[in-house]
Amino acid sequence: MNKRGFASDNNSGIHPEILKAIEKANSGHTTGYGGDIYTEQATEKFRDLFGNDTDVYFCFNGTGANVLSINTLARSFHSVLCPATAHINVDECGAPEKISGSKIIGIDTPDGKLTPELVKPHLHGFGFEHHSQPGILSISQATEMGTIYKPDELSALTKLAHDHNMYVHMDGARIANAAVSLNLSFREISRDVGIDALSFGGTKNGMMMGEAVVFLNKQLSVNAKYFRKQAAQLFSKMRFVSAQFLAYFENDLWKKNALHANNMAAFLAQEVEKRGIKITQKVEANGVFAILDDEIRDQLQQAYFFYPWDENNHEVRWMTSFDTREEDIVLFCKKLEELLNG
Repeated sequence: MNKRGFASDNNSGIHPEILKAIEKANSGHTTGYGGDIYTEQATEKFRDLFGNDTDVYFCFNGTGANVLSINTLARSFHSVLCPATAHINVDECGAPEKISGSKIIGIDTPDGKLTPELVKPHLHGFGFEHHSQPGILSISQATEMGTIYKPDELSALTKLAHDHNMYVHMDGARIANAAVSLNLSFREISRDVGIDALSFGGTKNGMMMGEAVVFLNKQLSVNAKYFRKQAAQLFSKMRFVSAQFLAYFENDLWKKNALHANNMAAFLAQEVEKRGIKITQKVEANGVFAILDDEIRDQLQQAYFFYPWDENNHEVRWMTSFDTREEDIVLFCKKLEELLNG
């Protein structure tokens, strides 16, 4: 199926520059398991971006990165507080709980974003052996609802967590989309606001595969290499992940890709609103959430693949990506309009 839909930015292809980087790395033999020049250079690039005392661990995918982050920071008697819509709570088949043993506690939010006021009621039971101990606050940037935390919002959450001796994990599967939306650097929305561990994504923004866990305090990652191996996230031919990150950062390819995806989402929202469709969330990254009649949705899905989000409220999700074209949106909205007009 080659038609470009709006189901997920995972459905997009691989950016040509990333493919070239993989091909370039596919020359000769080199040390496996990260002992190669590509991994060394990519690790140094991450340290340029986040600070010399950061520690970087490359993984296969986002779930693996999240599991490695949580498993390294937490113990089995800890709980992880996160939005109810968080990927670790909804879309990872219980992997963080199974591998770390920690309890995931989802908190209802109106827009996918936690606030200190939403978190505080869950900060109890400290020192009480019958309760799992709040150990990690996990947030997503951008969120699963396409919304974005501003730096002051992040600082307020990290301060609250650290005041309670908790760590803060950021699921940055779409951190590039957040950074370009805010016009800030990766560091300004992670390390500088108190994040302890970051799952840094690339797959949703033009890479073939591979994410990175960035520990923003080396003292926290002492056992990370063992947990990565146990979680089956240690890639023997790691150069093919690392080489992608080198291309991803070169000439700000990450920024160009994310900016395009965000712009396409804004254009899509504008066009569907013209046709009377209600948008339910702020369009701040590359996701559009909207209310759509079930019958219209079912017919539209026959032509364009996308997911329902909240079927009880007739809400759908449309995602754009680095290779979404204006003509894709124009044709999509033309079909939508035909269905709306009966």
